[in-house]
Amino acid sequence: MKFHKIKTTAFEDQEPGTSGLRKLVTRFQEPDYLENYLQSIFDCLENKRGQALVIGGDGRFFNDEAIKKAILMAAANGFGRVIVGQDGLLSTPAASHIIRNNKAFGGLIFSASHNPRAEERRVGKE
Repeated sequence: MKFHKIKTTAFEDQEPGTSGLRKLVTRFQEPDYLENYLQSIFDCLENKRGQALVIGGDGRFFNDEAIKKAILMAAANGFGRVIVGQDGLLSTPAASHIIRNNKAFGGLIFSASHNPRAEERRVGKE
């Protein structure tokens, strides 16, 4: 597999908290936004070469694209293998179980479970 280095600039609003980076999907879809965030995570990790990484999400819009990018970037950053939930679906408790059972390095979960559904947001504004 051939990898490419891509020069990008930082995004000022990428300041994750204890529950990750909370942004609208349209923000994550902007060129280089997700990639910059993922690379910043990978850059902070030591001793990841050859390790296993668990990746999954809650199946919401854009999860499949985010997971594909994360898999490619994990490979480019030296992870030896990636364990992905079937069709990309993986709950946080399931990811924790898989990480422990497979002695994986860690995991990435793409979820918007903390966000209300669109219908709930509209009701709250009426």
